[in-house]
Amino acid sequence: MANVKNLKKDINYVLGDIIEAVYLFEMSTTGKPTEATNALIDEAIATFDTLITKVNAKKVENKKAHFKQINVELEQAANQLVAKINELQ
Repeated sequence: MANVKNLKKDINYVLGDIIEAVYLFEMSTTGKPTEATNALIDEAIATFDTLITKVNAKKVENKKAHFKQINVELEQAANQLVAKINELQ
């Protein structure tokens, strides 16, 4: 992990791109938000909040392992959200 600043940027960019993909899906299909797309956006925002809170945690014994775990959680959450986007009809 290069540093905390880059991890925060990664979280922001990845989840921002997922939200953008949801908006593109909305525009290309119904042209307006649906309950499913709103739920996905809310889930992405909640994931963002959770991960940023973990990054900002001060009392961590092994910072390197802590940040690697956050990176793994980001990847897992992103994969789950992308799978849910792909399942939208």
